[in-house]
Amino acid sequence: MRDFSYLRANSVDAARQAAALPGAMLLAGGTTLVDLAKCGVAEPDTVVDITHLKGLDRITVDDRGAMIGALAKMSSVADHAAIKSRFPAVSEALWQAASAQLRNMATIGGNLMQRTRCPYFRDPANFPACNKRTPGSGCSAIGGVTRGHAVLGTSETCIATYPGDLATALVAFDATVHLGDRQVAVDDFFLLPGATPDREHAIAQGEVIIAISIPASPAAQRSTYLKIRDRQSYEFAVASAAVGIEFEADGRTIKDLRVALGGVATKPWRARAVEEALKGKVLESDTVRRASLLAIEGAVDHGANHYKIELAPRVVARAILKVGETA
Repeated sequence: MRDFSYLRANSVDAARQAAALPGAMLLAGGTTLVDLAKCGVAEPDTVVDITHLKGLDRITVDDRGAMIGALAKMSSVADHAAIKSRFPAVSEALWQAASAQLRNMATIGGNLMQRTRCPYFRDPANFPACNKRTPGSGCSAIGGVTRGHAVLGTSETCIATYPGDLATALVAFDATVHLGDRQVAVDDFFLLPGATPDREHAIAQGEVIIAISIPASPAAQRSTYLKIRDRQSYEFAVASAAVGIEFEADGRTIKDLRVALGGVATKPWRARAVEEALKGKVLESDTVRRASLLAIEGAVDHGANHYKIELAPRVVARAILKVGETA
């Protein structure tokens, strides 16, 4: 870890001004920045401490939806009674995301800004070729050990998986990221790698996440987050699904469906083809399983990660049927 300057922001405007400095990076919970600095990926010239900004940790929920401050702790949001009742998939995604110690430190804004856990990205000493770290240097993962890598949204320059859980639920329920002067749909906030995998988020230098809003909906209120991982606790998803359903008056016909995938793509992945295939259909196991195959349309494997192409539709189907059982 190299030397850096430390600056504590006392207002949002001061934080924006400091964040616009060349080489500046924001410090909130520190669970991402400190980790990246230790492994030699992040080398900030200036660390801008925003932990003391007042009001950015508020959580408000009403009939219109939820507004979650960027500095709200993951644990506070996961345990919030109104979030648990009106947005259960969001709460479930958060409490499955990390250990209790990390959830008590990490912030919602920082969670959205976390970067891939690709081992090639996080080991610059042994793998200097990484287009996320050094554009144009190549991708060590392609042709390497690919079991944990993405099968959706990949490009010739990057196959790194987006690791987060919360963002998968936020994408499913049309959340918005508030950046002060502008707002960005969370689905657009995360960028596909394309030819520029070093750009992961639609946020400019000098912008600061202020809050995240989630509109209320019957589908969000009847929702779940299903996470499959190699071990039961404190592990990243090999495949996950955030699902919410609104039924017609008969309680079996799907009026609205939200489906998003995690662990299998380079960004949180909205499975709109599955949603459209099942809207207006009666919830039946065979129908759901056939439609869930659409979640993986366009998938490209790189050998060892082929199992995700078979696993992801099963996770989607299980999550949909799980919500259906509670109807």
